[in-house]
Amino acid sequence: MRNPSSLGVKLVLILTGVGLIGSIALTALLAALIIPSFNQLEAKSIDAHVERTRAALGDFATKVEGAVRDYGDWTSSYDYMAQPNREFEEESFSPLAMANLNVDGMAYVGNDGRIVIARWRDSARNVDRPDQRAAFSAALEKSDFRRFLGMRSSGSYYLRLGRDLAAIGVAKVRRSDGTGTSRGYVLMARRVTSKALSDVLQLPATIDLRSAPDANLITSARATMRIAVPIRGSDGHAVASAVFTVPRDVSVLGQRMLWLAVAGSSLLLLVVLAMLRRMITTLVLRPLARVESHMQVVRSSGSLGLLPDEIRNDEIGSLGNSFNAMLQQLKDLRERLEVQSFALGKSESAVAVMHNVRNALNPISTILSQGIAQAPPVDRAVLDRAMAELAQEDLPVPRRAKLLAFVTAALDAETRDRDARRKELQIGREAMSHVLEIIGAQQSAAHERPSLEPCDVTEIIAKNATIARYSGSVSIAFSFPAQACHVLASRIILSQVIGNLFSNAADAIAATGTASGSITVTIDRDASSARIAIRDDGEGFAADQTPTLFQRGYSSRAHKSGGLGLHWCANSMNAMGGGLKLESDGRGRGAVAVLTLALAEERADLAA
Repeated sequence: MRNPSSLGVKLVLILTGVGLIGSIALTALLAALIIPSFNQLEAKSIDAHVERTRAALGDFATKVEGAVRDYGDWTSSYDYMAQPNREFEEESFSPLAMANLNVDGMAYVGNDGRIVIARWRDSARNVDRPDQRAAFSAALEKSDFRRFLGMRSSGSYYLRLGRDLAAIGVAKVRRSDGTGTSRGYVLMARRVTSKALSDVLQLPATIDLRSAPDANLITSARATMRIAVPIRGSDGHAVASAVFTVPRDVSVLGQRMLWLAVAGSSLLLLVVLAMLRRMITTLVLRPLARVESHMQVVRSSGSLGLLPDEIRNDEIGSLGNSFNAMLQQLKDLRERLEVQSFALGKSESAVAVMHNVRNALNPISTILSQGIAQAPPVDRAVLDRAMAELAQEDLPVPRRAKLLAFVTAALDAETRDRDARRKELQIGREAMSHVLEIIGAQQSAAHERPSLEPCDVTEIIAKNATIARYSGSVSIAFSFPAQACHVLASRIILSQVIGNLFSNAADAIAATGTASGSITVTIDRDASSARIAIRDDGEGFAADQTPTLFQRGYSSRAHKSGGLGLHWCANSMNAMGGGLKLESDGRGRGAVAVLTLALAEERADLAA
């Protein structure tokens, strides 16, 4: 016999140790989770600021490039580069024109780097500024536009002009329709100020011309961060940087949350441990030891004897009563199971075969019903009257031509109708052949594992898709791969499984109340197996239904009974060394059935 007092002392020591270890581990865990998480949030915030800055800089440059592209693909510019003239300069190159384009500088440069004309506008007075024009021209003479543009017709970059930063747009000079060998380049420049950048970013920002790092430069302080984003020139290197400061609110909040979480969790843990160590010994350990002792006796002897009664009105007493009831039920079930197992195996096999035969016969019934209900393409009485009228010798020529056209069209319609009926009968014959295969396979191998052989699953899918189009009342569009995929399976059983899944998908589409739907099949392969996914846009199912879908007798639709199809399909796939699972995002979102089978190339030795 165990000493309860001694066990209680051990429990106190264990819980105390667990509490200390748990408190330390909890602190370490919270530190490992909270601090990195908030650091990641801070890093994402920094990345967002950087991306916004880059987007703003890119927007400035893109607008200039868009303006200069119109001048580049312009026949007047193309002619001007061949023969400069004052009329073009006064009309399209004046300060007023630059003001309308919202640019501060413009220039035309020849292919040899020679500056044909360059001007810089004083935005305040809208006049030309010779000093800035000279700095603008000097900077352009150092630029290699041929290398910068390459095969492109236009581009943009940033250029430093003394104490100013300008977004430059450059385009090749061609005709308006884009033809002709480029005669040079046209450039436009727009000054970018700290105020303009701050207005776009909606935070204080400055353009630093003294510091031009090629990578983002982030300087962290205790409560703020200084971020410098490079502004790149035509050679890809930075010519300036956009600098702004943001507060480190996320990191500070993370540290505060860490201390609050550690303090609160530790206090809660201590309270819980104090209560548990007092109650577990009295209310749980002793009764459980009694149940455990009886379970040891049952396990060692195999006899399902009942647990001696102990009068208790709490959960432990209910546990004892439930345990005794379970033992009694197990004893009864053991006896009944032995009697039913043999009969159940026989009936399940027979019902499975009939279920698959019924699925295979449904298309035949649909084809016959459509054939019976379909009206003839041409009224025979009308055709006979036309033929009789054609036999008259005094029939006018125009009337005879119309009657001949009608008779010809009627014969063509009759031929088409006969061909369509022949195709439907061919599909019905294939479905009947499928039924005979099912019955023959059941008769020849009723008690054997299926014989596996290489078979083309794409061909099986195509055949069942053709038959499945006639298995329901809705119009279904099928999509499946055309490339062959050989897997190791029983061809007849795999065809029955795919036919069952197509039938279930058609029922799911019909349950949505629509007149049409689609079933899409995809095949993915890895080194040794193939994954066949059959997706429909039917009613789908809830996630909590997934464990019960393959149970024998379960059906997801109230108007149907049986529920054997998926149960049989899952067992058949397991027997062939594969698997079957169903997935759905919820009601009304369709479902997908996933089959897995070994590739025939990887296990060809088993097919012999």
